[in-house]
Parts: sequence; C-alpha cells; structure tokens
Amino acid sequence: MQSENFPLDTPFKPSRAIITWFTTNFILLMGFLIVIVLFPLVYYGEISWNTFNAALVIIAVAIVLFYIWARLYYDSMWYELHDDEMRWKRGVIFRRTGIVPYNRVTNIDIKQGPVMRPLGISTVSIQTAGYSGKGVPEISIEGIVHAEELRELIRTMVRVCSGGDGTGSGRTVTPQPMKPADLQQVLEELRAMRALLERKL
Repeated sequence: MQSENFPLDTPFKPSRAIITWFTTNFILLMGFLIVIVLFPLVYYGEISWNTFNAALVIIAVAIVLFYIWARLYYDSMWYELHDDEMRWKRGVIFRRTGIVPYNRVTNIDIKQGPVMRPLGISTVSIQTAGYSGKGVPEISIEGIVHAEELRELIRTMVRVCSGGDGTGSGRTVTPQPMKPADLQQVLEELRAMRALLERKL
C-alpha cells in the first residue's frame, strides 16, 4: 500500500502545529499554577505582591524557554515506515531511537485533545505485545494531520506481516497443498522412524 503523505522508506515529520500544541499546554499549566497556587497565597497574605510579580516574571521566562525547547524537540523528531517495521527518533538532550516490528503491534489508537482539535492534529498511539500489560503505548506518533490515513496504512502493514492478504478483509493467505512427491517423502520418513523405534524396543 502506497501513501503520498507517508511514503515507505522515507522519513516524515509531524506537523509544525505540534510546537503550538506543546507551548499552549505549558501556558495552560502555568495559568493553572497562577490561579490555584499564587493568587490564594497573595489573597491570604502568605506572599507579597512583589513576590507574586517576581513569580510572574519567572513563569514568563519559563514559557519562552519551553517554546525554544519545543522547537528544538520538533526538529529532532522523525518517523519512518518500512515493509516490516517502524523506526523513530526524537530528543533534544537525550536522543532516543526505536524500532517497532509490525508483527508485535496489537492496537492502534487515535487521540485528539481539546487543544489539538483546532490545530487539526492528532496522536497515533501504537501498543505492542510487550507493552500491552503496562497500559502505555510503545510509541506515540504525535502531531499528525492525516492520522486516519496513517492508522490504516499501519494496519495494512500489520496484516501483511501477520499473514493476512493486506486488503483489510481479515482473510489469510490459503496455504498451497503438498505435492504427491512431498507426501511420498514424508511417508517414507515416517516409515523409517517407525522401523528405528521398533528395533530399539
């Protein structure tokens, strides 16, 4: 199965909207911190307004640094589909790479949160036999625009590697019957094994 958006043996990257997604989530987290923690401390006199303003400056600097990290993280990300496996790489300081064979894939989910929806991106979570018991995906392909297409492509590759016909029908390839010559050879080997066992007994 060929795909224009996800060609085989060619690295592809997520949408740049993933930078906005990461940064927006961080800003929402900092806003939650301000409303739930800092405001009550100022209201009850635990900290002064000067301390509150200093905390706001620190949070603003943290947001700028996080935005820079998000851009670097995006630049480090890539995924690659092959005939028998998926490969991925990511990481700013600590680089992580991985290989996921299709014959280990057990489940493929698409997730789209409230921030991702207006950005038009989704996360494709892939679980494997080794990670099913942990309840976490072995790989999450984040910031994907054509998530449904990617999931169907991976499902097709999984069917092919698992012995399916790759059409999505769930049928398996019918094995070819043994030739008479092969059957005769098996019969002769069984007779030889029987004779050997009878001599030992």
